Amino acid sequence: MGKFTKKKDGIHLDRRSFLKGAALGVAGIALPLHKADASVWEAFFQKRFIEMNDAEKKQVLARLEREYEEKYKIAIKVGDEKAIPGVLFGYGLDLSRCIGCRRCVYACVEENNQSKDPQIQWISVLRFKKGEKWVDLENSDRYYNPELVPEEGYFTMPVQCQQCENPPCVRACPTQATWKEPDGIVVVDYNWCIGCRYCMAACPYGARHFNWAEPGRKPEELNPETHYLGNRPRYKGVVEKCTFCIQRTRKGLYPACVEACPVGARKFGNLLDPNSEIRYAIEHKRVFRLKEDLNTNPKFYYFFAYGT
Repeated sequence: MGKFTKKKDGIHLDRRSFLKGAALGVAGIALPLHKADASVWEAFFQKRFIEMNDAEKKQVLARLEREYEEKYKIAIKVGDEKAIPGVLFGYGLDLSRCIGCRRCVYACVEENNQSKDPQIQWISVLRFKKGEKWVDLENSDRYYNPELVPEEGYFTMPVQCQQCENPPCVRACPTQATWKEPDGIVVVDYNWCIGCRYCMAACPYGARHFNWAEPGRKPEELNPETHYLGNRPRYKGVVEKCTFCIQRTRKGLYPACVEACPVGARKFGNLLDPNSEIRYAIEHKRVFRLKEDLNTNPKFYYFFAYGT
């Protein structure tokens, strides 16, 4: 049953609770017959972003910008840059260069408005002993804290959303709140996510993260340049993940983690461009993808330079 909570100006609808009940087949859900703020009803009846025309999207973006300004007391721009024709984004990570400094993690947190309390990080940097025969993601050390990096006798491997061509998370979502865009980025419509976490269970890379509480981030720490399907402020009870910095890459910029890497271990570009940096890395390095046997076809490539 959808939840309704009292407010000074009437009754507030918990839209995600209503959607969750509808998606899971709960009968007897009815809308209340009362006056409510227009923006509340607009949000409640909002279609999936992927189904809207340009005029409808423009109205939604304007409404969100008003709501965010009222909540955070700063102007936040919510963009809708579309996929660039002829572009399929791919990512490469040179493990022979990565030193485990986690600057990519911190840059990602700042750029993408991730919660600091409770802490959410889209990138996990895992530490392994050199010489191990198998990389065990589930039992790796992600809480290492050496005095200096790189740490002798160890190597590190950052893991984030692999932007699969065949994403199991998309198939698992009961409300179709997540999908793969034409440029290969797997996105989430936070206004349609019901927080069931089926996508998290389906993801074999542990790349999706749930907001257990209202995201903790000071208004002055927010990045005001956002995208509807990317780094705009999220809600309690929704799932989020890496989007290849969609608010940047669709403007021709690198993801924040690529720019932040001090050793140039991260590569990014158009997989359809034979002259791109990512294509060169794939064609000239020893490349592998995580859990290839699952047939998810990640667009995230790990590689070593020859001779290492």
